[in-house]
Amino acid sequence: MATITTAADAVAAIPDRATVASVGVIGWITPDAVLKALGDRFRDTGAPRDLTFYFPCGTGDAQGIRGMDHVAQEGLMKRIVSGSYINPVDPKTGRRPELMRLIRENRIEAYSWPIGASMHWLREVARRSPGYFTRVGLGTYIDPELGGGRFTERAEADLVRRVSVGGEDLLCYPTWPIDVAIVRASSADEFGNLSWEDEALVSANIGLILATKASGGRVIAQVRRIVGRARRPASAVGIPGYFVDEIVVEPEMMMTTDVAFDPAYYSGARRPIADLPRPEMSADKVIARRAAREVRRRELSIFGFGAAADIPLVMAEDGHFDGDGLDDWWFTTEHGSYGGVVMSGWQFSANINPSAIMDGLYQFDVIDGGLCRFAALAFAQFDAEGVVNVSRFGAANPGAGGFIDIAENARRLVFTGTFTTGGLDVRFENGRLHIVRDGRISKFAEKAESVTYRVRDGVRDRGQTARIVTERAVFDVTAEGLVLAEVAPGVDVRTHILDRMDYAPVRIAEPLPLMDAALFQTGPVPLDRTGS
Repeated sequence: MATITTAADAVAAIPDRATVASVGVIGWITPDAVLKALGDRFRDTGAPRDLTFYFPCGTGDAQGIRGMDHVAQEGLMKRIVSGSYINPVDPKTGRRPELMRLIRENRIEAYSWPIGASMHWLREVARRSPGYFTRVGLGTYIDPELGGGRFTERAEADLVRRVSVGGEDLLCYPTWPIDVAIVRASSADEFGNLSWEDEALVSANIGLILATKASGGRVIAQVRRIVGRARRPASAVGIPGYFVDEIVVEPEMMMTTDVAFDPAYYSGARRPIADLPRPEMSADKVIARRAAREVRRRELSIFGFGAAADIPLVMAEDGHFDGDGLDDWWFTTEHGSYGGVVMSGWQFSANINPSAIMDGLYQFDVIDGGLCRFAALAFAQFDAEGVVNVSRFGAANPGAGGFIDIAENARRLVFTGTFTTGGLDVRFENGRLHIVRDGRISKFAEKAESVTYRVRDGVRDRGQTARIVTERAVFDVTAEGLVLAEVAPGVDVRTHILDRMDYAPVRIAEPLPLMDAALFQTGPVPLDRTGS
């Protein structure tokens, strides 16, 4: 039977050199009170020391819900393995997360794994298998031939290996035991049975708990409330109390960043489509509008962070979901929320009015199995060899997240983002784009700083189709290179496109079509102009 205790007492017995694992998705399901207690304990006592932290994905926002930034302390954190990192500038302090400082200054051993691997690896730990084997990620930054996911010079261990099985090259992620799991659920009863009835996501919580118990470790669960054992049907319980050691009750925990609690995120209530936020007119909105024309009815579509996540919101604004129209559009994200409308910004990863919420490990079975036929993803760089980079660039070290799994296994790909970054300022006048000030940095670099996915290889070898949508141009990705397929009204091809690329497209469409002027207007785009 689990013990109900305080966050401070729950972390008091964590020893030096332990492996501590936790999971959240930005602010969603982040056990922030317990992570804070662990960080406070080290700050006050200097113990425990030299921990290895395992986060299947970026946990916390590093601001109001600090998550893994609570434990980003030199001495406490020796090593971190994470499926993604959070790297925003705090608007109050102007500073980036402390974890990013430790990585940039080489203070810790830091590794970045694709989220698909970080999720599926837990299953192998739970099975006590020697490792997780996969094709996903070969030829990318996680491949040992291209760095093995190391993000600091101190990261010298070979946590990923390239092996041959039956003559086929695979990536192997060897398993190791987890000593302590820190998870979050909605409620627990006095026996410790956990349920997630009012959370928007489950993510890797179940896999993490089972992996830890198979390792002989201890599970700490942060919950919103304690309920009687007769209050829930057995089918609602996600984890039996046999696998939970300590319960920490935190009744006021935030649902996620900027959301104290909203039942529309798990369909405990329904939010009218008309009440959804409307993205402000911007370059990102133009990009989302143009990318929305690539989405097809009744095709499972998965959306990534950034301008891609605005696509469902602009579709809602333009009336696609009026009446029962939403039933024809099948949306999800890498974290397992199905149906409804994908949200953007800090609320990304969850959907408003979802129809189902899937466990995180099974969601990556869906992704790796190719069931998400269409994917809209962001890009930070796209180079002359057809390599797309979102994992490491400039001062940013976000990692790949679910990008590699999604990009390798979808059939149709759209990459979204502004053409340049670093000070881009645009205006919209009479259906035309006016570039007031261009960004300092072109995203079309000669060579990407990190290999997140080789798009041209996917087009050539696996029959994928790929398109890049920016605010001023649309490119088709072919086996030979980029083809300039559309240009925004008001843009000069030479000055604003070709001269701002480090390499030339292999071809320019002739004649070169203009992007629809309706994309650049401030009001909703009429349905008969969307092409859907």
